[in-house]
Amino acid sequence: MRDRNNRMEKEYPNEQLKVILKALVEKQAFDIKILDVRKLTWVTDLFVIASVDTITQAKAVVEALTIEEKRLRPHAIEGEGSAQWVLFDYGDILLHLFLPGVRSLYSLEKLWFDAEDISSAFVSSFLQTR
Repeated sequence: MRDRNNRMEKEYPNEQLKVILKALVEKQAFDIKILDVRKLTWVTDLFVIASVDTITQAKAVVEALTIEEKRLRPHAIEGEGSAQWVLFDYGDILLHLFLPGVRSLYSLEKLWFDAEDISSAFVSSFLQTR
C-alpha cells in the first residue's frame, strides 16, 4: 500500500489535489471519490466527486476554493448560482460538488464505471498527513 501511495503522489497533480481535498475536508464534504479517467478521456486526468448536505455548505466550499485561487486557479466554475451541482474545471482535475439527491440522479460514478477509483488510498493518505 505504501508503494502505491508514493506512486500516486508522483503520478497525479498532487498540489492541486491536496488543496482541493483540504477545502472539502475542512468544509465537511463527504463521500469523496477520486476517479482516474486518464485511460478513458483526453479531457482531464481526475474526477473528484464529493457531496455536501446543503446549498450553504456547497457555497462554503466554493468560497474556500476561491480563497485558495492564488495557489490553484480554476479555468471555470459552473453551477455556483444554484449550488446543487458545482463543477470546478482545473484542467487536470474536474471537481464535481453535489447535493446528495442530485448526485444520485446523475450517478457519475456509474457513468464512469471503467475509471480506476483511487479514493481510498489517496484520501486516507491525505488525512494521515493532516
